[in-house]
Amino acid sequence: MKRCVNYCLVLLLLFGVEQVQAQITTPQPSPMGTIEQKVGLTDIKISYSRPSAKGRKIFGDLAPYNAVWRTGANASTKISFSDEVTIEGNKIPAGEYALYTIPGENEWTIILNNNLTLGGSDGYQESEDATRFKVKPVTTSLPTETFTIGIGDLTLDAAQVAIMWENTLVKFKVQTDVDKKVMAQIEKTMAKPEATLGNLYFQSAAYYYEADKDLNKALEWVNKALEINDAFWILHLKAKIQGKMKDYKNAVATAEKSIAKAKEAKNNDYVRLNEKLIAQYKITKK
Repeated sequence: MKRCVNYCLVLLLLFGVEQVQAQITTPQPSPMGTIEQKVGLTDIKISYSRPSAKGRKIFGDLAPYNAVWRTGANASTKISFSDEVTIEGNKIPAGEYALYTIPGENEWTIILNNNLTLGGSDGYQESEDATRFKVKPVTTSLPTETFTIGIGDLTLDAAQVAIMWENTLVKFKVQTDVDKKVMAQIEKTMAKPEATLGNLYFQSAAYYYEADKDLNKALEWVNKALEINDAFWILHLKAKIQGKMKDYKNAVATAEKSIAKAKEAKNNDYVRLNEKLIAQYKITKK
């Protein structure tokens, strides 16, 4: 009898373990999504749940107007910055924040909140906000079926965070302090012995060109880079600098040198880029 009881206990234990192990994995109706983007020199990361409309009315119904929304599904959306940023004029320290919104027909409130522990908007307190500001929604002609947050319109130091669902789009601008960091690097780099600079001349000249800084200094540095290596991509940069300085005659001559070097290297991309520059400068010259 005792042996039978023990056997039954073993069967029960085995059956229990099998039940625990036999979990079913099914697709989530609002799967998690993560977007990571470097803006300037700052890393931005957004993690959020992505529900789909599925024929439902979203704003003004599923996501009511004038009420705090977790900006997605499940837990609140999280956004993080590796450095201090400026969002729509508001200074935000580096760190992670909960991203809430208050949708409205004609105006949205965007909220960055310091409380990362909430499962949604329940328990949200305005006193824990890092910042809040208002933006205007835009009605889109094409619907967005699945809730989407994107980072686009990238420049050297800024980007737009876009929130899209149904026929609604809202954006807010994130600005990073690139120039101060890059200029500090350039100043430190240029204090080194000239023989050690190499490609750093090219990088510094390229930044000055892109950031609309002292073009005479950019030209000086690109010429120093060419003394070390007269590569087609460096000649192409020099042509662009000369073009921005309105020295079109020399810009065309430099672009033609870049084409010759690019053909030697069998790089058709730079051949085409230089040809476009030449055509542009010849039209501008007229």
